[in-house]
Amino acid sequence: MLTATHLACSRGERRLFGDLSFAVAPGGWLHVTGENGAGKTTLLRTLVGLSPADAGEILWNGTPVRDHRDDYHRLLIYLGHQAALKDELTPLENLQLALALEGHPVSEAEALTALETMGLRGREDLPARYLSAGQKRRVLLARLLLRPAPLWVLDEPFNALDSAAVELLGVLLEAHLERGGMVVLTSHQAVPIANGEVVSL
Repeated sequence: MLTATHLACSRGERRLFGDLSFAVAPGGWLHVTGENGAGKTTLLRTLVGLSPADAGEILWNGTPVRDHRDDYHRLLIYLGHQAALKDELTPLENLQLALALEGHPVSEAEALTALETMGLRGREDLPARYLSAGQKRRVLLARLLLRPAPLWVLDEPFNALDSAAVELLGVLLEAHLERGGMVVLTSHQAVPIANGEVVSL
C-alpha cells in the first residue's frame, strides 16, 4: 500500500498544497486533479522521490520510503509529463536503454513486440526526432508492457494520444489493477477506468 500523510510542497515562496493525506491499496487508483500550476506534477515527483516535500511522509507498506529508497524505486514505474526520449535514438533503442538503466533489460524481440502492441510497427527504427508527440508517448507507455512493477505513477499519460491509443491505455490500466497493481495519475481528460479515488489540489 502507498500512503501519504500530511504532505506539503512549495514552489519557491509559493505553497502549492499542504496537509495532504491519502492511501492507495492494491487494485486501487488515484486521480490527481487541479488547475495548471496547482502542483499535480510536483506531487507525483514527490511520491517517486524526485522532489522533496516540505513536510509529511510517504510510506510503502507502512515504512517510510526514505528508509528503503532503492527498493521502493524498483517497485514503481514513473512516466513524466514530458516525453523523455533521446532524439537521436530509435524507439527500439530508447525503450531498451530505459529498461536497462532501470535494471530490467529486455531482448530486442520483446521490445519490438511491445512497440507493435502500442501501434508503432514500422517506426521502430526511425529516430525519435521524427515521431509525433503521440508516437513519443506510445514509446514511453510501452515500458508498462515490459517492466513488472506494482505501482504506476503517470503524469498526463493520455496527452497527445488518439482514440485508439486512449482505449488501449485504458485496457492496460484495468488489467494492471485487476492483477492487484496500483496507479496514481494526473489527467485533464476523462479516464476510461472506473472506481478511482480523486484528490483535488
